Amino acid sequence: MQITCVTVFVLCSVFSWSQVVLQALPADTVENCQIRSSTMYKWLQDWPNLTRYRQADLNLPADEPEDQRVVFMGDSITDSWNLSRYFPGKAYINRGISAQTTPQMLLRFHQDVVALKPKAVVILAGTNDIAGNTGPLSMAEIENNYASMADIARANHIAVIFSSILPINNYTPASQRFFAERSMDKIRELNSWLKSYAQQQGDIYLDYYSRMLDEKGFLKRELAEDGLHPNAVGYGIMAEMAERAISTAVGQRP
Repeated sequence: MQITCVTVFVLCSVFSWSQVVLQALPADTVENCQIRSSTMYKWLQDWPNLTRYRQADLNLPADEPEDQRVVFMGDSITDSWNLSRYFPGKAYINRGISAQTTPQMLLRFHQDVVALKPKAVVILAGTNDIAGNTGPLSMAEIENNYASMADIARANHIAVIFSSILPINNYTPASQRFFAERSMDKIRELNSWLKSYAQQQGDIYLDYYSRMLDEKGFLKRELAEDGLHPNAVGYGIMAEMAERAISTAVGQRP
């Protein structure tokens, strides 16, 4: 059956989590309709994207010591992070998926984190929740997803490192859309909650946010070309901070 723009519109009305696709592709061209329908069909089949790392999880080297593993769980900022470059010789595993939100990460947390038996997990999420990538979420709902991932990790003796949500800026044309979709007030509010929650639970709060701010209270221009995703300089700062946080978290783990 041929999928038309009208069909796509109905699907979009029913499935609010397709919002990010509609925002990125506002024009009803044939090509955009095809992209919309393809994306929604994929989400209907596998919304948390369990297939992305399923085989990679099974293919992890059997001779690799599990107590050396650290999993980085997150969205595009993690997905684009070349861990082998920034952490040479480390058994650090990237399980980031571009555009994901905390409810999607929660659904794949057992497969992509717990089953790998790491000594620690570095969770970097939230910016896409604020942007509404999978539909509107209240702050309490986002916080509950964070807490659920942490509960699962602790129950499996995995040290938890909560990364702050990164700041954003609107200094370049490429950054305008990201800036419009993400409230700095909500970023600060979630980071404040993350810091407090981590302290209460004995987890580690990894404060990228404060380190990457400029004098105007936005992401430093030189750290990201598009105002959201770190460049090599930005990832260099994050890697240095993450390594210290991992050492602390592992040292505290029973």
